Amino acid sequence: MWKVPGARLLTSRYALEEARRNCQDADQRGRLEDLVREVEVLRDPPLDRSLAALEPIPENDRPILQAAITARATHLVTGDRRAFGHLFGRELEGAQVLKPTAYLAGTVAESQG
Repeated sequence: MWKVPGARLLTSRYALEEARRNCQDADQRGRLEDLVREVEVLRDPPLDRSLAALEPIPENDRPILQAAITARATHLVTGDRRAFGHLFGRELEGAQVLKPTAYLAGTVAESQG
């Protein structure tokens, strides 16, 4: 995704901290920190309580969706099948929820079309 022309990579502080917690060793943490240098880290927006009614998403994952919506992201790219799998391919408040492979496949198709 870092090589997709015109892509603006965003994450929230909340999502970044979650990624850091999921790193299992110093090598993974180092690679994450290298990647995040090329990503805009946004402040966490206040959680919109109406979001809970929008889709059944675990409470601890709602800030991820809220950040994408607040930032007016065109895509929410996630591999979290447990929390977002039922939303893959759908658009919520302007953000299309995709697995990384689906996002990349779409950008390749656009560049070739």
